[in-house]
Amino acid sequence: MGPGDLTKLLPAAADYSAPNVLIGPGDDAGAFLVAPDLAIVQTADFITPVLDDPYLYGQIAAANSLSDCFATGAEVRTALALVMYDGCHVPIEALEAILRGGADKVKECGGVLLGGHTINDLEMKYGLSVTGTCHPEKLWRNQGAQIGDALIMTKPLGMGVLTTAIKVDKAEEATIATCAAVMSRLNLYAMRAARNFEVHACTDVTGFGLLGHLLEMHRSEISFELNWPKIPYLKEAIDAAKNGLIPGGSLRNRDYTSPAVHFATTLAEEESILLYDAQTSGGLLLAVRGDQAEACLEAIREAGDTSAAIVGRVMASGVNKITVG
Repeated sequence: MGPGDLTKLLPAAADYSAPNVLIGPGDDAGAFLVAPDLAIVQTADFITPVLDDPYLYGQIAAANSLSDCFATGAEVRTALALVMYDGCHVPIEALEAILRGGADKVKECGGVLLGGHTINDLEMKYGLSVTGTCHPEKLWRNQGAQIGDALIMTKPLGMGVLTTAIKVDKAEEATIATCAAVMSRLNLYAMRAARNFEVHACTDVTGFGLLGHLLEMHRSEISFELNWPKIPYLKEAIDAAKNGLIPGGSLRNRDYTSPAVHFATTLAEEESILLYDAQTSGGLLLAVRGDQAEACLEAIREAGDTSAAIVGRVMASGVNKITVG
């Protein structure tokens, strides 16, 4: 299944058209109106370990879970820890470090960790269930991009191939440190900076890759143009991809998404795969009013996301849903 397909499995009896449901399945998080000036945002996510360091893994998993809340423009209020672990083989010290890493990220964004739930599992998994709040008129959705908007991406690509390299001991220590810094960085700061501008749509770039998540933002009346030279990525990811260190999820993303994509420029396979690469705790992808894009970008960079870039634009519908030039 590809992006959005799993929502088709949800019970048909669920009334997602109820007046208080502001955002339902198919978006980054759900939103529910509780008062005229208050909506709650809910999401949940968890991941398997991407690094050997348990504290960093906890930070990254939490940042990944919190990101869907930020993609709606909401502030995090509370979180619950979701832990699946093998009690016979995971030392209690490692579990404590994972939970502390996650708790520190919840605290960093001003939220409160209220508790959680653990179960025994052969494969380690950790993440959060997150509740946030936002004024209902200021919520962002992953659809809503308008013709003339600029596309801003806040983090570099390459986490999928590089975490694959890390798992097979094919990454330098400096590369591991860079990946950890990218994945553990909260999208909170970019979100807060962008809220001062006219954002028409937003999503975070995670498991479906840049092109998969961009395809989720597509509507029949628009198309997207991406400027490959402007797209940020970690240069070490090119070498890793050239050496075949490509996760299966990235290849599945390419199979699903490529029919909607036209390459107007020639890219090497190790370059093009980064556009499909399954990211962990990737950056925000924002559709911002065109005449505000440069100022928005500057604000996001000043907030600390120095790799952020204007990577494309929203066009009227054309032959292709996405064109990479």
